[in-house]
Amino acid sequence: MDISKTIAAMKKRPGFAENVGMVLVHNGVVRAWSRKDKSGVSELSVTPDQARIEAIRQEFLARPGIFDIAIEAKSGRFQPGDDLLFLIVAGDIRENVKPALADLLDRVKAEAISKQEIGSP
Repeated sequence: MDISKTIAAMKKRPGFAENVGMVLVHNGVVRAWSRKDKSGVSELSVTPDQARIEAIRQEFLARPGIFDIAIEAKSGRFQPGDDLLFLIVAGDIRENVKPALADLLDRVKAEAISKQEIGSP
């Protein structure tokens, strides 16, 4: 996902200027170490459930103050430093947008993405 182009497209939607005061972005990247035990990770295999991601996105679009949400979850094998997950949430005020992004991230990661870490040699 090109974040700048995606936000530019959101800004062209009717009602953007009247309804959006904040756009937040999450750019998830492969770490070179595991959350579990800090051991080295040389590769990450990721499988997103795109249908579940879209269902979650639709649910969050119904939240108060949320204007638009873009999500890209990549599939395949990735190296440390590679981009994996992009979330963009546009909405009215920070009290609505910040928790929406945090909750959206947690839900997508918990419910719609499976991954397997491959250790460093």
